[in-house]
Amino acid sequence: MCVKSDPLNKHKSMGYLDSVISSANPNLPGCGVSPVTGGGLSQDSKFSYGYASSPGKRSSMEDFYETRIEGVNGKQIGLFGVFDGHGGARAAEYVKHNLFTNLLKHPKFISDTKSAIAEAYSHTDKEFLKSENNQMKDAGSTASTAIIVGSRLLVANVGDSRAVICRGGNAYPVSRDHKPDQSDERRRIEDAGGFVMWAGTWRVGGVLAVSRAFGDRLLKKFVVADPEIEEEKIDESLEFLILASDGLWDVVTNDEAVAMIKPIQSPEDAAKMLMQEASQRGSADNITVVVVRFLDTQDA
Repeated sequence: MCVKSDPLNKHKSMGYLDSVISSANPNLPGCGVSPVTGGGLSQDSKFSYGYASSPGKRSSMEDFYETRIEGVNGKQIGLFGVFDGHGGARAAEYVKHNLFTNLLKHPKFISDTKSAIAEAYSHTDKEFLKSENNQMKDAGSTASTAIIVGSRLLVANVGDSRAVICRGGNAYPVSRDHKPDQSDERRRIEDAGGFVMWAGTWRVGGVLAVSRAFGDRLLKKFVVADPEIEEEKIDESLEFLILASDGLWDVVTNDEAVAMIKPIQSPEDAAKMLMQEASQRGSADNITVVVVRFLDTQDA
């Protein structure tokens, strides 16, 4: 079976399954490590989305993504995420399957969405660590997520996948890459009894190049899954959102990414262009991009 592109799906795309199928069958005729792309449209036509994901130059695929549209209390909810695994795919796959489900079940999801997001991140992390008891090798994952609730866009981030918006034609990061050498992150790690050292790049305990992540059981005291959450108003000036793993951001700047896809109306085509550009620039990592374009800016 060779999967190159998902059909338009207005409700939910499984994402990682097609990525794994494509990357795991390099010898199938015409398949190779072809990227997976797809997209959809919200039922109220207020936003459209697209995704593109490729193993890139790597032999294994540790990037996962999720694009979901759900109904909660009569509201249409958009949930989008990019999850970049390390130490294997287990953590990223687990977070992809469980984070948004845990969030939607939270009793305060509508009334106090930010608290619900923070608690869903923490709960998902704890449950994943419980599931890891019999694993010999540590695994972890970033998570860059965007939740659309009415006219609110809430972006939550752990790790170095990144969220960038285009507002008024300009690029603005709405997440911060969590790196161990940032002064506040280094202080937090050292206050908890850990250390940061240079080993090709700055690493927690000389091992991990991100300072926040899901999983990473052996470093959990220092590598937390506490998200930083930013909120943006969805109005006439907000054009689109890019969520992507560091396979894109290592070689493409925020301004470049926004400028490249600004004229492209199809979010799937936009995501595909960014993925291809990252590959052409020599990205050495898996590359996953989700683009959400806002179509109707009147308050819900």
